[in-house]
Amino acid sequence: MHRCFRWYARGRKLWLGLLAYLSIVTASLGSASAALPWEHPERLGLDPAPFQRIAPLVKQWLDRGEMAGCVVLIGYRGHIVYFEKFGHRALKPKAEPMTWGTVFDLASLTKPIATATSIVQLIDRGQIRLHDPVARYLPEFAANGKEKITIFHLLTHQGGLIPDNPLADYEQGPEEARRRIMQLKPLSPPGERFRYTDVGFIVLGWVVEKVSGMPLDKYVRKEIFGPLGMDETWYVPTAPFRRRAAATEQREGHWMRGEVHDPRAYRLGGVAGHAGLFSTADDLAIYAQMMLQRGTYGGRRILSPRAVEMMTKGYRVSSGYRGLGWDKQTGYSSNRGEWMTAWAFGHGGFTGTSIWIDPGLDLFVIFLSNRLHPDGKGSVNRLAGRIGTLAAASVVTRPPSKSGKQDEAVSLENLPSVQTGARVLAQQEMRPLLGKRVGLIANHTSRCWGSYSTGEVLKEHPDVNLVALFSPEHGFAGKLDQAKIDHGTDPETGLPIYSLYGKTRKPTAEMLENIDVLVFDIQDIGCRFYTYISTMGLAMEAAAEHGKEFVVLDRPNPIGGTIVEGPLLDAGKESFVGYHTIPVRHGMTIGELAKMFQAEKKLKLKLTVVPMRYWTRNRRFEETGVKWINPSPNMRSLQAAALYPGIGLLETTNLSVGRGTKQPFTVMGAPWLDGEALARHLRHRHQGVKIEPATFTPTASKYQGERCSGVHFYVTDDRKFRPVRLGLDIALWLREHYPKQWQIDRLPRLLGNDRVYQMIKKGEPLSDIMEVCDEDAHSFLDRRRPYLLYP
Repeated sequence: MHRCFRWYARGRKLWLGLLAYLSIVTASLGSASAALPWEHPERLGLDPAPFQRIAPLVKQWLDRGEMAGCVVLIGYRGHIVYFEKFGHRALKPKAEPMTWGTVFDLASLTKPIATATSIVQLIDRGQIRLHDPVARYLPEFAANGKEKITIFHLLTHQGGLIPDNPLADYEQGPEEARRRIMQLKPLSPPGERFRYTDVGFIVLGWVVEKVSGMPLDKYVRKEIFGPLGMDETWYVPTAPFRRRAAATEQREGHWMRGEVHDPRAYRLGGVAGHAGLFSTADDLAIYAQMMLQRGTYGGRRILSPRAVEMMTKGYRVSSGYRGLGWDKQTGYSSNRGEWMTAWAFGHGGFTGTSIWIDPGLDLFVIFLSNRLHPDGKGSVNRLAGRIGTLAAASVVTRPPSKSGKQDEAVSLENLPSVQTGARVLAQQEMRPLLGKRVGLIANHTSRCWGSYSTGEVLKEHPDVNLVALFSPEHGFAGKLDQAKIDHGTDPETGLPIYSLYGKTRKPTAEMLENIDVLVFDIQDIGCRFYTYISTMGLAMEAAAEHGKEFVVLDRPNPIGGTIVEGPLLDAGKESFVGYHTIPVRHGMTIGELAKMFQAEKKLKLKLTVVPMRYWTRNRRFEETGVKWINPSPNMRSLQAAALYPGIGLLETTNLSVGRGTKQPFTVMGAPWLDGEALARHLRHRHQGVKIEPATFTPTASKYQGERCSGVHFYVTDDRKFRPVRLGLDIALWLREHYPKQWQIDRLPRLLGNDRVYQMIKKGEPLSDIMEVCDEDAHSFLDRRRPYLLYP
């Protein structure tokens, strides 16, 4: 790595000096002064180890013949921290080594960098409106039912247009091609479906020309690339640039170098809204830094901060999230780094190019290759994505904003909605399950998207063989509240449903006989004694015992991922309401717990966790965009879930926790209890919760038909509220005031910690008990760290 930078420090100066000389001679090459400075990764607080893995990784792709060569440039906090060349820019007709200054056909990077940036700039200047019909600017576009397609629809590939119209439409020249595109009929109504389309961006290029009064190539030079000093970014490169260009394929008896590869852009004269742009890694770094600096670079403002935000935020489309011209998270995101944040945006190009820019990490990754040379068969998206993952992994701490506060510029409200593991799996085309016989552990919360269940999506996939369903406590439909549940049949799919809350709570050899992989997809609530995680753990044990794979489709922890509340479950007290020695409130997702269970219980099985996208530990469930579905008959709200670790803790004693009322777990009491006295005791001792006296009469369960006196809880700030502390305070008060009426001997069932139980029996101060619980919580925070998947 240091060798690379030493060479780079000397070689870059020589190379830039040569470019300066050539710019005088040719009047076409340009400004070295605009280039970003370079710096050693360690000096910016980066971990250099991930960078050292890039070269061996690239070599694998080169050895497999996936590309002739590539250039990789990584920028962080306004500096270039990695810049390396690999392989050859041409192999035929003669071999030429790759150089740092190689010019690449950017292909579809043209869409965001040239066309979308131009459109957003014109919006910024008040010359275009985002939600205007395209026909307002190009009246002929309204033909054949396209009058309602807007600028926004085209920028997000939701206009309903065909991906590419026939090449024959271009054979008679650009004017006839334009006429035929204007006559196209949409395939679907606008806004209904994401369908990646070159045609839409060809049209947007024409919008730029109509509104600005300039050809597209002249507009981007004058208004974007020229002001930025991107003097190596052009449509239709001149001869000096063509000589430095990476080769692609042959056309009309010659190798294409500096000649646009895309056949439609070629027939449009090399200038089009969807393809045709050429550039270097250095120039693209300037553009990326401009976007990270919210629209400005080198003292020149290209876009307003609001325009950058509008362009790069996530807009929900049918298969994920797109920006305006940018990809965010869709099936086209295989070139995106796994550990990039939810704010990242990027794009790829058919010729083997990609750029990803991550404001959350103040990072960008540029990958430029000639994967089509010489045989047109290379594949590099996965390589680009893995390099992006390594780049993101080098950022060991989130960079501060200019004010010193982390993530100041981005709020959770601006994040795209969370994509659950089930949805991510669908976007990945079910890769872990292809060709396998699948058993799905699920219930009514197992939704992939909209009204489609995970079972339906698996069943409909042609290369996935869903053969059986398994249900947890409360049954497959989540409506049952009984001690045992029998096996059944799913009316939608006709598949058998094996109950894991009946004669057995663990899949048997017979149930697993015709299954290759078990998939778990159930919404948990983040509390140790909520039994869905026990079902998962027992199923993992069965998979290990019978040689089956196990896949967990991760979901948000609805009560958050940052706060942990003890006490820990004592070793030896494991049960179905306490599967593992974790705290009452663990702050982990089911996927993270599965990793912990496998490691700490030494389960020998192939475990795959499909992680969520866009979830962070401090993100409230109501901010995720994931629909709340009551996970069990009495868990009827997020309020109930927030209270459950404390109020549910007391349920095995002779208290009513509201079962049989409209407000389970938000009220508690008993016929023998003075609710007003308890409310007075609690009211000013707990933050983030409103506590009032209440009376209620359960229609079922404990104290059915009896009038209970108690308290009602309403959580006002879940980040300040500590439900376990509340539950333990109630237990101490009951022990003091109702030593005979309250049956404390039933408390250990869910408490699971003998030391804390004895302290409550003895009436020791709450502060002393919380000291024990906090010690447990802090030790668990260290213990859980290796298994966490989200920041």
